[in-house]
Amino acid sequence: MMRYVTQWLDKDPDPKTREELQFLIDEQMTAELEDRFQTRLQFGTAGLRGKVGCGPNRMNRLVIQETSAGLANYLIQQIADAKQRGVVIGYDGRPDSQQFAYDAAQVLTAHGIKVYLTYKVAPTPVVAFGVKHFHSAAAIVVTASHNPPEYNGFKVYWENGAQIIAPHDTGIAANIDEAAKHDVPMLSLETAEQQGLLVWLKEDYYQTYRAAINSQPILQQSNEPEQLSLAYTAMHGVGAEMAEALLKDAGFTKVYSVPEQREPDGTFPTVNFPNPEEAGAMDKVVALASKHNADLACANDPDADRFAAAARKSDGSYQMLTGDQVGTLLGNYLLKQAVPTQPLVGNTIVSSSLLSKIAEHYGAQYYQTLTGFKWLTNVAMQTQTEQHPFMFAYEEALGYTIGNTVWDKDGLSTLVAFAQLASQLKQQGKSVWDELADIYHQHGLYVTAQRSIALDPSAPPVGDQLRQTPPMEIAGRKVLITEDYKLCERQFANGDKELIALPASDVLIYHLEGDARVIVRPSGTEPKLKCYYEVVGEFSADADFATAQQHADEQMAMLITEHQHSLV
Repeated sequence: MMRYVTQWLDKDPDPKTREELQFLIDEQMTAELEDRFQTRLQFGTAGLRGKVGCGPNRMNRLVIQETSAGLANYLIQQIADAKQRGVVIGYDGRPDSQQFAYDAAQVLTAHGIKVYLTYKVAPTPVVAFGVKHFHSAAAIVVTASHNPPEYNGFKVYWENGAQIIAPHDTGIAANIDEAAKHDVPMLSLETAEQQGLLVWLKEDYYQTYRAAINSQPILQQSNEPEQLSLAYTAMHGVGAEMAEALLKDAGFTKVYSVPEQREPDGTFPTVNFPNPEEAGAMDKVVALASKHNADLACANDPDADRFAAAARKSDGSYQMLTGDQVGTLLGNYLLKQAVPTQPLVGNTIVSSSLLSKIAEHYGAQYYQTLTGFKWLTNVAMQTQTEQHPFMFAYEEALGYTIGNTVWDKDGLSTLVAFAQLASQLKQQGKSVWDELADIYHQHGLYVTAQRSIALDPSAPPVGDQLRQTPPMEIAGRKVLITEDYKLCERQFANGDKELIALPASDVLIYHLEGDARVIVRPSGTEPKLKCYYEVVGEFSADADFATAQQHADEQMAMLITEHQHSLV
């Protein structure tokens, strides 16, 4: 291994990571060296993501250069005019992101591929938008999204504007492995620009995205936006400038940004974990909302592709909406505007099934995909028709997309849509909680939750154990249908079977009596089992929201406790 380590040290172009590696060698830190060099950071459907540091199992300039060379070769193999169509590249505000983006541009242009490179930090949806805008062969965003500050990432979009799926992930990975065996060609940005291979995306490009979002028909609602007030945080990310501009364009004048979290800062000094889902991450924006008695407290994650919201309740307190609740509200709002057309809406298998009921109510077409936004958008492109144009999709992990301006989750346009939704409700004398209650009255009170169980790495796979001895009931509820996505098979309690027309994935879904649901899937990155739960509580017309919610929460707690007990 030490020979490989020495070769890497000779090739590493970054003095900082060379110094780090030399220290590990000098101090004979064998375990640390093995962690860095026994494997390579795996390129998958989300591209690359990992901790920044020296060695092939970390994010660093040499890994970026080799990855870019592999991607360049794959694009040239797969897309006949890839060199002319080019690749869009943007980056977030993390310390190494600009340098990584510049390295990628230098490698791609050295392969003769035209590059459109943002002149400053850019939200992920602004970069993804560029694929369709330029009809480019691909796009790259250097971002670790909402991961802790020690991480960075390299996300790839294909020529259709969506994140890559198979077989492109394995194809690119194979080309990266081959590229790593050779010296990587580089072309300076100055020379690339002189040769017409580099185009800087300046402010007019950002304004083109802004205009495209503003022109979406479903974002043309005018419901006295000046009456709604909201607090906003970019969470030390790159979303504030565009978010504020889009809200202003839509007529929202009472917008308060958290000042200490407004500017890009990849060290995330005021949050322990820059993910709106994490406890405490929304504290500052909720405090600002409370100070101004605002209707909403809203957030984007650091690369602005996700959206989160807390809403003021009747007692003046603020409560976070779950990802499924935001998806439910948006789906209902957008479909209500769309009647009598029949648009296409969808979500993932681990997201709430309530969206399917709402779509059925409005006569819309509904689709469901595996976990991951790459599936939502790629499948939407294949499924939509002239009669059923795509309108909306979401995943419970705060990812939403509205319309087809961007074929990926877009926290910026979602922010505008959700503000318009709340504005319309306020005009009617209602809050988002009132609207949720109305939806629950109509369809049932859907509650979702997620838990993870740590596993013994040496134990047999839990999924295989569950397949050998399938449960007949869970928490006293009979299992009516078992969906096995590894076998692509749906089995009913009477023994009947039918095929599931989705790619194979190690996921088991149990549909229980009373419309409850349990989903189990192993984590792809660590020894733990992810469990997703859904219960549907009764919500009669004469019941109050708090009592109905408490009863549903009790049902959920029982389901989680008994199910998890059965697994350990």
